[in-house]
Amino acid sequence: MIYLDSNATTQIDPAVLEAMLPFLRDYFANPSAGYSGGRTARSAVQRAREQVAALIGADVDEIVFTSGGTESINAVHASVRSLWPDKPDLVITGTEHTAVVESARRWKDQGGNVLQAPVHPNGRVDLDALRLLVQPGKTALVSIMWANNETGVIAPMREIIEIAHAAGALVHSDAVQAVGKIHLAVHAVPVDFLSLSGHKFHAPKGVGALYISHRARFAPLLVGGGQERERRSGTENVPGIVGLGTAAELARQHLDDGTKARLHAMRDRFEHLVHAAEPGMRVHGGPEHRLHNTSSFCLPEIDAAGMLLLLDKAGIACSAGSACHSAALHPSPVLEAMGVNARDAASSLRISFHRFNTKPEAETAAHAVIEAAQKMRAIQGDSCLITSAL
Repeated sequence: MIYLDSNATTQIDPAVLEAMLPFLRDYFANPSAGYSGGRTARSAVQRAREQVAALIGADVDEIVFTSGGTESINAVHASVRSLWPDKPDLVITGTEHTAVVESARRWKDQGGNVLQAPVHPNGRVDLDALRLLVQPGKTALVSIMWANNETGVIAPMREIIEIAHAAGALVHSDAVQAVGKIHLAVHAVPVDFLSLSGHKFHAPKGVGALYISHRARFAPLLVGGGQERERRSGTENVPGIVGLGTAAELARQHLDDGTKARLHAMRDRFEHLVHAAEPGMRVHGGPEHRLHNTSSFCLPEIDAAGMLLLLDKAGIACSAGSACHSAALHPSPVLEAMGVNARDAASSLRISFHRFNTKPEAETAAHAVIEAAQKMRAIQGDSCLITSAL
């Protein structure tokens, strides 16, 4: 299989696995214990904290380990809602991850207001509209993702932060897709909270981190044992945290070693080949302000669900721009917010590369997409033919 769904999850880097194994096998003590085994585990957790902090340009004590992006997002929203009850407004966009969308729904259920800033057709937030929505004395939090999971569109975070802070609002960014792929410096671009998840950059699933700026107050979501300086209780997932730290250190190295340029060229080669054979292909998100590893595109009139089945049979793992539920195709809210109609959303695929992919794999995938599109075009309109072909 050629794996091209890395915005969903990534394989564990072998070096990350090697770093984790001793803490699964030998150094299993609770890091809160006072004896030598506990001190060893505690030291490993602290080392990982330093590695994660270095990746995003944070201070070490601004990093809190969590189970991943979803927990971090929920923790920030719950904290801000409880600490600033007199400011009812939460501002998001229509292109947020479901963790933000569902957390925002809870915000509303608890008596707050949720305002949605529109995005341009290129997927970036309309800053003029955002300025009108963010109101002094009313807006508690602006929560906008740094890079979109479906399209790879990179948000203008510096401008977003300036608008929010000018109104006295805090800023949270779901940076799950951005961390490890682009340079982040949270002190230079002064976001108040940032969520990240290890399995998006070759660490294991189930471990992530929350950046909490020194400037921001924080009320923990999980209480009990007082771990993480009383900001996230629960016995630390030491092997996972070690893996996260190692992955963070590796990602930091790869940001500067040419990997980004190689992936950018790989993605562009893939898109060039598909577009040459399918001139109607449209890339979502435009050529600028897009993650170098992500290609979200529409092949008009070609059913994406059928494409996924054909590509899977051809040994290509990727994802669609829409989701299938109960035999019905529901448009992606992200593409819908960008003005993509339901028909085109149902004809959209997402390819997301990782650093272990190669140019020949990208070219093989492009040819597989072309072949699958031609096959779908030939058989669409006859459900019996489609069933037998898939």
